[in-house]
Amino acid sequence: MGNFQLIFDYSSNAKYRNSFNELSKQVFGLDFSKWIEAGCWNEDYICYSYIDGDRVVANVSVNKMSLILKGKNVQAVQLGTVMTHPDYRKQGLAAELMEIVIAKYEKECDFIYLFANDSVLEFYPKFGFNAVEESRFAMKRTAWESAGDYTLRKLDVEKDFALLKDFAEKRVPVSTVLGIRNNSHLLCFHFLLAFPDYLYYVEEMNLIVIFEETDGQHHVYDIISKSAVDVDTVLQKIVSEGTENIHLHFTPEFQNDEIYTNEKSTASDRLFIRQALFDFPRYFAFPMTSHS
Repeated sequence: MGNFQLIFDYSSNAKYRNSFNELSKQVFGLDFSKWIEAGCWNEDYICYSYIDGDRVVANVSVNKMSLILKGKNVQAVQLGTVMTHPDYRKQGLAAELMEIVIAKYEKECDFIYLFANDSVLEFYPKFGFNAVEESRFAMKRTAWESAGDYTLRKLDVEKDFALLKDFAEKRVPVSTVLGIRNNSHLLCFHFLLAFPDYLYYVEEMNLIVIFEETDGQHHVYDIISKSAVDVDTVLQKIVSEGTENIHLHFTPEFQNDEIYTNEKSTASDRLFIRQALFDFPRYFAFPMTSHS
């Protein structure tokens, strides 16, 4: 292995931060600039990187995650942005970073997990990760009565970012079966980069919904509120008369008998979990907006 230097926790160092972003753009086509400039890179996102000179050439990122799982508070670590510059591959850099991160965090949290695409499914089992099937949740549009008067305002991610960030910092989990709390850095990432065109504010309920509808298929990616919400009530306010099926991209509370599940998700990225010391629910899915 060459003479590479390990650096980490460098969010305040513009030189390394920009180099990390350049590598992300090259490897994934993912530009973190808006997220960084908006002040969303906080203490819950820690990059572990190798540099050659001043250039980041390999990286594994740590996302500190606060979850509620089956009604209990759980601390986890989600790994992401695992990448190596094309000129530095086949030297074991990413593998060594994985080992460094696992050794650091495996005793500090309840479990470590990540999401992987099809091209790297054989990489993560080498480090003790096991593939786990998530569920998918959907329901037919029921014959709801009118939701009454309400205001559904589409948000502009730039003009309304102060509102969005405030909700990200103060949200409560949408579900006690599996929900996320205190992870504003990831939620803001999805606001800015993944779902900027699907953000809506329901004024009467003081909450934000991320959703889209295509050909009668209504996809709800998250419901962000500062207090507990009833998902049924929210859905009544956002579905249209042309809605045929509603797809929930998070784990609901299972309070609605109309929700049906499938043990296999159709998501493009696969969940891998390392040595969780407790059982997950039979049906569950990590919220789409919590993926790194």
